[in-house]
Amino acid sequence: MNKKGPIVFFEDDRDDQEILKEIFAELRIPNELLFFDNGQSALDFLRSSPVQPFLIVSDINMPLLNGIELRDRVLKNADLRAKAIPYVFFSTTAEADCVTEAYANSIQGFFIKPGGYMQLKRMMGIIIDYWLECVSPEYPAHGKAARAGGEC
Repeated sequence: MNKKGPIVFFEDDRDDQEILKEIFAELRIPNELLFFDNGQSALDFLRSSPVQPFLIVSDINMPLLNGIELRDRVLKNADLRAKAIPYVFFSTTAEADCVTEAYANSIQGFFIKPGGYMQLKRMMGIIIDYWLECVSPEYPAHGKAARAGGEC
């Protein structure tokens, strides 16, 4: 996980894109934000770019490839799977079947888009903070926490 890498959004609603840009500026999150308004362009970027994203935040309802189809294609691509990019869904769609299918594709979270600006800001802050604290091979634990554990 590249904590300094861009945060990739698969979001086709232009208003939501602008709101997210404002929120990330207010939260002072320095990561570049990349927006893709259809699943195919997102997949093309992930396949062709040498960039290692920090996090993928995907809507479910997307043109060309929906979010679940996109996740499935990411998992089937050995190079993309090896990058171990955290993949979360962030959608107004939260039917039980969608949530079940999403988790069947090894996602790392499913969040329902809140209606208000402050709720959205709070939720985005929580998601980003969680992944910034998460330990990965590129960002191992340091200090007391690293010494407290034992063997794997």
